[in-house]
Amino acid sequence: MNCFRHERTAATGLCAVCQKAICRECVARETPRLICTTCAAGNAVLGFEYTSSATIGGWPLVHICTGVDVVTMRPKVARGVIAIGNVAVGGVAVGGLACGLLAVGGLSVGILAALGGAALGFGFSAGGLAVGSVAVGGAAMGFTYAIGGLALGPAVINGLHCDAAAREFVLRWLSAASLPPSCQ
Repeated sequence: MNCFRHERTAATGLCAVCQKAICRECVARETPRLICTTCAAGNAVLGFEYTSSATIGGWPLVHICTGVDVVTMRPKVARGVIAIGNVAVGGVAVGGLACGLLAVGGLSVGILAALGGAALGFGFSAGGLAVGSVAVGGAAMGFTYAIGGLALGPAVINGLHCDAAAREFVLRWLSAASLPPSCQ
């Protein structure tokens, strides 16, 4: 087998990204896997990436990023004021794993609010598993208020119990119709 670029030179292996045969001269990186010079230069795309030209504090206003880094084969991370991707870190972070002031995702960690399958936050958290100052979810653990099927905290609303403080908190934000039968 010969190199895809140098047809008369024997190949030393296959590029891990494009799977083309490459010779010693065309190898850009050997570890952790063989990568050709074309793929290492960034011409190979395994995913999608958009970065806005506008920045705030050195962070792009919008960064959308999916896929993997072609050299390390690790997931790419979206970092920006608004970050959207498989892994997202930013002011508003949306992704499978999201960390930020406001985080929305499968696993979300938020300072002000976290929404997701598993939501961990210092402020408001909502999700299947929610942990935060105010936690709403199937399993909710709140530092102040907890509302859910399994609720743990100083003031809770669950299927069997309704604390007066938690009831007042819910009535402040929602109507009485939103309260479960245990609070009527």
